Amino acid sequence: MLRTFLTTALVLLAAPALANDSVAELGTGGLILSRSDAVAMESEDLFISPQKVTVDYVFRNNTDKDVSAIVAFPMPDIEGDPNEMPAIPEAQRDNFLGFEVTIDGADAKPQLEQKAFALGIDITADLKAQNVPLYPFGDAAKAALAKLPKAVAEDWENRGIVIEDTADDGSGMQTAYAPFWQLRSTYWWRSTFPANKAVHISHRYKPSVGGTSSVSFYYEGKFQGQYGTYKTRYCMDGAFENAVRKAAKENPDGYPKYFESRIAYILTTGGNWASGNIGNFKLTIEKGSPKNLVSFCGDNVRKVGPTTFEMTAKDFYPEHDIDILLLGPSDNGGNGG
Repeated sequence: MLRTFLTTALVLLAAPALANDSVAELGTGGLILSRSDAVAMESEDLFISPQKVTVDYVFRNNTDKDVSAIVAFPMPDIEGDPNEMPAIPEAQRDNFLGFEVTIDGADAKPQLEQKAFALGIDITADLKAQNVPLYPFGDAAKAALAKLPKAVAEDWENRGIVIEDTADDGSGMQTAYAPFWQLRSTYWWRSTFPANKAVHISHRYKPSVGGTSSVSFYYEGKFQGQYGTYKTRYCMDGAFENAVRKAAKENPDGYPKYFESRIAYILTTGGNWASGNIGNFKLTIEKGSPKNLVSFCGDNVRKVGPTTFEMTAKDFYPEHDIDILLLGPSDNGGNGG
């Protein structure tokens, strides 16, 4: 079952959201260092938009000796469940977020380590023995599973590695084996942090943007449904809620003509450094169109442009992750805010 077309399709749906009108976002974060007692994060400049995430770090080794460490970028775990619909930016690649990294301005070539699990058991060797790609989505895995010997396929189904999935492939309803395993992926590289010097590391990737075809927390003239959860998770304020009410009143059908987009950024891994604090932290969030509404939690957030919001802090300790809610008009007559 292909999922790559769902995000685009959400924009086209105008009716109030149903349970199967959603695609889930995958929480993704920053870098992790194997040794955190010697290297401090001097600064982090984080930019998040629906199209890209960029992070510019300055790390400093405050000791008198060079430090060699492994730096890792954990990709989000993904489940090969045909009944789930995670948002995957590049659905045919192992590098499904399009991750890239530079060190002091030079392109780095990190290694990718991947392992597959079913029921918590490592089944990487099983997949490789049958020439089945570890990445569960895309055409390659589907084609490889179709070639499995019957005995292997039945064994894998009993072990929770694959599941039978019935879907319309364009020629009618067909039943085939689909991936049911979990993929764990990590990019990593060895890096040297010279004594008493700064190292600049930048990385970028395409975020996993979840979505719902309409507003899931306001319908039938009032805030309900996901409202309580969203209020806490995204810190929706009075101005944001008033814009939603206004959109509902302007629609003869009585509901706000918006669709939801959601981005989750795991910031708490930023505490994995000497002192645990980020010396200078800057967060920039770009909402895209001026007609979009945006809500997220943060202290002393400033609007610095028609679509851009900024937060800065010194000696910042990342206690919470960043969750962003975007509402985009579901037709050309939508409201801005």
